Amino acid sequence: MSEVYRSYTPAEKRQRAWLLVRTAKQAAADAVDPKLNRQLDRIDQAAAERGQREAAALVRQDEKAKAALAAAKAAERAARGKDRAAARDARKEAERRARATEKAIRRAGL
Repeated sequence: MSEVYRSYTPAEKRQRAWLLVRTAKQAAADAVDPKLNRQLDRIDQAAAERGQREAAALVRQDEKAKAALAAAKAAERAARGKDRAAARDARKEAERRARATEKAIRRAGL
């Protein structure tokens, strides 16, 4: 499996599937058109660039969520009385966001 994270649009997925079927048929006849391979390479390159940007954004979002969670935990420890209940709710929300970003990263295969 490729180590490059690619993010294809629905149209790119359809076009790529069609091109793969077409090149497979041509490969059976030993006459693959290089234009089709160039189109596949262009689609893969665009998806790789998009995937790289999305992966970087997911990592930044995860780092922000973890920093917010650390701040919320510190605020909860320092809070007293009624402020402590509000700080606990803020910590729980920060934990939920951190779990969501970690799940998104796992789902993306990063």
